[in-house]
Amino acid sequence: MFAVIRTGGKQFKVTKKETLRVPLMDTEAGKNIDIKDVLMLSDGKDIKVGAPLISGAKVSAKVIEHIRDKKIVIFKKKRRQNYRRTKGHRQGLTVIEITDIKAA
Repeated sequence: MFAVIRTGGKQFKVTKKETLRVPLMDTEAGKNIDIKDVLMLSDGKDIKVGAPLISGAKVSAKVIEHIRDKKIVIFKKKRRQNYRRTKGHRQGLTVIEITDIKAA
């Protein structure tokens, strides 16, 4: 069984006992959360597609930790002008483990 969920403005295909990194969530590590933004469900032979969400469906997950992603470097340069600027950015991420997928 798998589901397609929406969190942090992105869509993720998830299965039970899967660990994934999603954009930063405002929850404490160790807490259980329910994600109600389920866009699609499949149990192997039957597929349900929401318009846009499936009512009553939810995905339960456990927040494992909050981390920061690898640094990306932003470098600007204009040739022959002695103009160089360097900045960096590290995106905040939440690591979650999917514990259960429930249909309506």
